[in-house]
Amino acid sequence: MAFKLFRRLFGGKDEPKEITEEEFFDLYSDTYIRELAFHACINFVANAISKCEFKTFTEGKEVKGPEYYLWNVEPNQNQSSSVFLHKLIFSLYRHNEALVIEQGERLYVADSYEREPYALFPDVFRQVTVGDLTFSRTFSGSEVLYFRLNDRDVAKVLQGLYESYSKLITYGMKSYQRSRGTKGTLELDQSMSGNKQFNERLASIRNEEFKKFVEAENAVLPLYKGMKFDELAHKTYSNDSTRDIRALIDDVTDFTARGFGIPAQIVNGTVQDVASATDQALTFCIDPLADLLQEEINRKRYGRSAYLAGSCVRIDTSAMRHIDVLDVAAGVDKLVSSGVLCVNDIRGILGMPLIQEPWAWEHFMTKNYSTIEKLLEELKGGENDAE
Repeated sequence: MAFKLFRRLFGGKDEPKEITEEEFFDLYSDTYIRELAFHACINFVANAISKCEFKTFTEGKEVKGPEYYLWNVEPNQNQSSSVFLHKLIFSLYRHNEALVIEQGERLYVADSYEREPYALFPDVFRQVTVGDLTFSRTFSGSEVLYFRLNDRDVAKVLQGLYESYSKLITYGMKSYQRSRGTKGTLELDQSMSGNKQFNERLASIRNEEFKKFVEAENAVLPLYKGMKFDELAHKTYSNDSTRDIRALIDDVTDFTARGFGIPAQIVNGTVQDVASATDQALTFCIDPLADLLQEEINRKRYGRSAYLAGSCVRIDTSAMRHIDVLDVAAGVDKLVSSGVLCVNDIRGILGMPLIQEPWAWEHFMTKNYSTIEKLLEELKGGENDAE
C-alpha cells in the first residue's frame, strides 16, 4: 500500500511524493517527536511574552490609553492579546519572520505575504493575506511591523539536525521491537515439498498461524506431518532499550531548546534549579526577543522625534516570574523604606490592584537613611551638647 505525502515539515511548497506504508508511519512518528519539541519551545516563549506587560509612555510619563489597550487587551475584534502574541511568536519562529499590519486602528498578524526587499528604500509587501482575505493593495515597510528573528532560519538548522538524529531514533525503535520478538527454525520433509496441498498448508502456517502464535500470550501452533519448529530466541522485557529510546527523544528536545536559547530543564520538565534556569531563559531568550519587538514598535508607531521626547512602548519582562508575597516581604520592606519604590509600584509588581489614594504614590524613607554631610553635622551637634 502506498501513501502520498503532500506537506513538508517547517513550511515550503507542497511536493507530492509516493511512499510506502512503513515509510509513512515511520515518517509521521518521527514528525510528532520533532513537532512536540518545537511546539514546546514556541509555547514557552509565547506564554512568557504574553505574560509581559506592554507599558506605554507619553513624554516620559506612563499612561494607559488606546495603545496600551491595543497591546495588552485587544489588538483586533477576533483576538485577545494573548492569542495575538501566540500567533505572532509562532510565525516568527516557524518562518523566521512575521508581519503585522494595521487596519482601522486594529492590528493583525499576516498569514502569508510576498516581500520585495530594497537596499535604500522601504521594503514592499504584496499579496498580504489575513484569514480568508487577501489585500489587493501593496504595503510599504514604513506602514507595517516587520519582525525578523535571525540572519539564519533556526527552524531550517533544526530540520537538518532532526533528519540526522531521526535515523538513530528509528534504529532504536526497531532494535527494541526485534529484542521482543520470537525467532525459530522450521524443518520440512523434502519429500512433501512437491505436494500442492502441503504447499498451501505451509503458506497458511507461515502467513497466519505463525503470526498469531508469536503475538498471542498463550497459543498452540499446529504443525503437520513433516514439519518441526525449534525456537531460537525468547522475548526479552528489559527496560534498557526503552530508556535508550527515551534518552534519544529527550536529546531532540534538548537540541531544540538550545536553538531557542532556552535551558533544556525548563522544556523537559526537570524541576531542579528552576530559578537559575528561569534567569538564564530571561537573559538569553525572552529579553532579547522583547527588545526586538519593542524596537520595531517604537520606530514604526512612534518615530524618532516622539521616542526622543520620551514617548514609547516598553515590554516589562519581570512579570514572567511568579512572585509569592510572603517570600518577597523582606525585599518589599527594603524597597519602600529606602524610597526606591512607592506602595503602588510594589502592588503593580505583585499583580495587585492599585490604591487610588495620593499617599499610595508617595515615596517614603526611614530615618536610618541620611547623607554623610547631615550625619557629620548631627555628630558635631552631639559633641557640643556633651560639652
